Amino acid sequence: MKTMTGAQIIMAVLKEECVDTIFGFPGGVVIDIFDELSRTDIQHILVRHEQGAAHAADGYARAKSTVGVCLVTSGPGATNTVSGLASAYMDSIPVVVMTGQVPTALIGNDAFQEVDIVGITRPCTKHNYLVKRTEDLAGILKEAFHVARSGRPGPVLVDLPKDVTQGKAKYEPLPECRIPSYNPTYEPNMKQLNRAIRLIKESEKPVIFTGGGVILSGAHKELTKFAKKLNAPVTASLMGLGGFPGTHPLWMGMLGMHGTYRANMAIGACDLLIGIGVRFDDRVTGKVSTFAPNAKIIHVDIDPTSIKKNIPVTVPIVGDCRAALKGLNRLLDEEKVKFTKKSRKPWLDRIEKWKSTTPLRYEQKDVIKPQYVIEKLYELTKGKAIITTEVGQNQMWAAQYYHFDSPNRFITSGGLGCMGFGLPAAIGAQVACPSELVVDVAGDGSIQMNIQELATAVQYKLPVKVVILNNRYLGMVRQWQELFYERRYAATDLEHGPDFAKLAEAYGALGLKATKPQEVVPVLERGLKSPGPAMMDFWVAREEGVYPMVPAGASTTEMLLA
Repeated sequence: MKTMTGAQIIMAVLKEECVDTIFGFPGGVVIDIFDELSRTDIQHILVRHEQGAAHAADGYARAKSTVGVCLVTSGPGATNTVSGLASAYMDSIPVVVMTGQVPTALIGNDAFQEVDIVGITRPCTKHNYLVKRTEDLAGILKEAFHVARSGRPGPVLVDLPKDVTQGKAKYEPLPECRIPSYNPTYEPNMKQLNRAIRLIKESEKPVIFTGGGVILSGAHKELTKFAKKLNAPVTASLMGLGGFPGTHPLWMGMLGMHGTYRANMAIGACDLLIGIGVRFDDRVTGKVSTFAPNAKIIHVDIDPTSIKKNIPVTVPIVGDCRAALKGLNRLLDEEKVKFTKKSRKPWLDRIEKWKSTTPLRYEQKDVIKPQYVIEKLYELTKGKAIITTEVGQNQMWAAQYYHFDSPNRFITSGGLGCMGFGLPAAIGAQVACPSELVVDVAGDGSIQMNIQELATAVQYKLPVKVVILNNRYLGMVRQWQELFYERRYAATDLEHGPDFAKLAEAYGALGLKATKPQEVVPVLERGLKSPGPAMMDFWVAREEGVYPMVPAGASTTEMLLA
């Protein structure tokens, strides 16, 4: 047992937790921690804004299936992480954010750069802590990592007063953390699994609906096996993309407000809906009273509070998605339940008809269409890139036209819809996966929220690529204004934006621009092959919309198609 400073204890616990990278920005009350960090082999990535640190830790966590970590100072440093915390919270991403705090004796005295970050972040963290004694530091940090990664994952904040990090205490490695009052249910109830099997046997028109829980639990292989056994079509929420192969014959595409026609129609006509690791949020369900009106619903989720919260459920199954799918696959094998192509033919033929008569489509003529850029990006990368996105039309076009065959390849702010997410998340993903191609699909509005992080990419020689679908508008809001506000484009015109190619060059990155359809492929090829960071600016059709589109308050089968 050694006597160590609080800062030294923090580093020791981080090493125990196998942390190899921290994203952060220094300040007065965390100088001791940064000084100690510089003495370790833990990599520190210096971002240019604390929101970027939180998003980068999020992207790192998703790409590597681990806990992301960021470290910032007190006051505005801490408050700048709130959007990143809220985004991670909505998407159930395990992140530990360490914030500096004024000395404990000054808390509550309006000291310089003091803020009650524990109070501020209580609604948008899975849990948070204010450490009051150096002796408690190791145990709290261990608990923070345990809470962040276990059960339904989520962000945890640890607030670190300066006197706690400067103080001394005896330290020895702690055993694996156990919290008596916190015991997530991983193994599903067998009675509920058997009830689900009975419904599956009776079903003629089943649909499997998957979400982010499948990816977080590493259940993609079990899901594919399950879908094949049922010979049932599969759809997913935005967060579920990549959990089931996007090129598989049973794949219908994304569901919901900007989902495919066939996926939305299938939900309206199915007699059994199997939801796995999903929240049934409003962007998926549309008008709740008309969602899957003819279906019995099986809902698998590790978080019992998510089940029946939005949609009535016939068979609730609380447990880890992977464990539940393993159990369902085993029961199907034991009972020798088989669903042949012949038995599913009427249902699959109906879905194929929806696909052939109303596919995703656009017409590429004289002006660059954003869908065309994404399709060419997919072709040139052979679907192997890690794609992050900003938020808005760019996000939806990426979800529709880039096909994900593997999990952890599509990284986006789904629940919060946080503009400025994509570039720092791409930096985090690139640090996590240095040998992978990482591309941020962006809009000209959203990219400017955290464009300063291009300097981070340049400094650390991170070869992230940014594809800007530049329509000189806040595109998604403009689309709503076109459809529902008689084209009154209030506060959405970004005509006088920067020259992104020159801006990239000013940061030390490669800057490219395409204004004609024939320039799209050459620009993509040059940008993707460049050894360092590259920003590619595509001037696309200004008033192109994302379709299909389910208007607010409408049924998912009531889609605007053009």
